[in-house]
Amino acid sequence: MQTALLAAALLNSITPLMAQSIDPATQTSTASTTVATVSLSLKETLSAAVQNLEVALARQKQAAAQADVVSADRAPLPVLTSKLSQMDLQNGTGAGNWLTEQRVDKSFGMDWTWERGNKRAHRVEQARQNAAAASADTQDVRVRQVLRAQAAFFGLLEAQDRIREVQELAQFAQTLAQSAARRVQAGDLSSQELERIEIEAQRAQADLRIAQREVQRAAQTLWQASGVATPATQLRAQDLWPQNPMVASTPKTDWSALTDSRPEVRAAQARVLAAQANTQLSQALRANDITWGASYDHYPGTSTALLELRLQVPLQWGYSYQGEIARAQSQLQYAQNDLENTKRQVLSELQTLYDEVASASERVRTYDQDVLPRARRVADKAELAYSKGALSLTDLLDARRVLRATRLEALAARTEHAKATEAWRLRTDPTYLAALSQP
Repeated sequence: MQTALLAAALLNSITPLMAQSIDPATQTSTASTTVATVSLSLKETLSAAVQNLEVALARQKQAAAQADVVSADRAPLPVLTSKLSQMDLQNGTGAGNWLTEQRVDKSFGMDWTWERGNKRAHRVEQARQNAAAASADTQDVRVRQVLRAQAAFFGLLEAQDRIREVQELAQFAQTLAQSAARRVQAGDLSSQELERIEIEAQRAQADLRIAQREVQRAAQTLWQASGVATPATQLRAQDLWPQNPMVASTPKTDWSALTDSRPEVRAAQARVLAAQANTQLSQALRANDITWGASYDHYPGTSTALLELRLQVPLQWGYSYQGEIARAQSQLQYAQNDLENTKRQVLSELQTLYDEVASASERVRTYDQDVLPRARRVADKAELAYSKGALSLTDLLDARRVLRATRLEALAARTEHAKATEAWRLRTDPTYLAALSQP
């Protein structure tokens, strides 16, 4: 009877502290109060990721590709030529004015190349398709950066929730160790049991320190992924966990439309069109470009107005640009194969993501509705039985460990569900990403 009364007193001394550690409104983690001082929502995180340095680099490449269109859309520039010739070094050029009287042939001419075979149109089309591919690449980089940022955000949110779970167990173990020490002094508990309880408390404190470092690492990852100006040591994720995924209400998915709308597929399609234009351009090389030219000559003593007409045509003797054509055709085949491979990868990724969302959603429901409530009931019953002397300390600690492990597993399930749901939304809803880009 005395043992049962002491156990009940022990449990009563533990319960208020446990209740305080469970209440998130009155208890925050040590890492949260010392490290995270600036709250960052999911929308703020993703909006920052849309404008980070990786996206800026991709935009510069896109701007360079747009400049190539301007360069391609021009005809060959005319060439102005001036010359002095027929200068007699043996007998001299005579006396008088250098420009009008001395015997020197003065000539001014202009040459212009006439592109044939529609080369300019093919060149411009190739540059435009390369620019379209660069634009799609920028979109792909933007999506990937947002995906990286949202994964880092939920990673920090999980680390913050995890530290509260671990801190609760640490406080429970510390309070239990203090109460056990008093029981040893009263002669109601052996020193060996006290050592076991103290070891459990030390392990809980070690787990708490590990959880605090995890928060710091997660904040650093979020800072790197999002590109926010706030230092990593001051970041804190503050948002609600996502609810049931959108995919649950859309069982019939148009996989072909989703695949074709992906930026990497659109980039591959644009590169196929660019390769086709390059093939046509290489074949147009067989149509020789003609260079027209004319010169006006002034030669005193003979005539002050002489005209020269010129025509230049390349002679394709023994070579008709077979190398350029073969290379262009090989690049076209490569682009077509790359497009097919990209479509397969994107389709597989979308279907895998769809399955991950459905699986994560089911896992969250299982933990929230079945596993976690049962683990809580088992722990409550163990504490009640221990307070009445009907359960050993080892069994009580085991029940608490099971509850802790279950709560951490449920937290991991929520994190997995949040990442998969947000990734599905970003991959299938282009308006969502466009909204993030708005100031």
